[in-house]
Amino acid sequence: MAQYKYAKFLNENTHSAYDEKHSPGVAAPNPGIYRCVTCGDEIGIAKGHILPPQNHHQHAAGAGKIEWQLIVFAQQR
Repeated sequence: MAQYKYAKFLNENTHSAYDEKHSPGVAAPNPGIYRCVTCGDEIGIAKGHILPPQNHHQHAAGAGKIEWQLIVFAQQR
């Protein structure tokens, strides 16, 4: 689970981008922290960079498919 020390650097947001699930090996539509909805693994990634592919992030047989979900959006200025 993503952690933080200073709450003043985070804002709650209900944008639909947080609800979308992304397949492995596709470009991240937003910069930030993504979490695998099946196993909880988290990664930080820049917008447009490729989410870990199936052969990089794997689950045990029968554990479920890999899907990445944005949990923290990194806002650039």
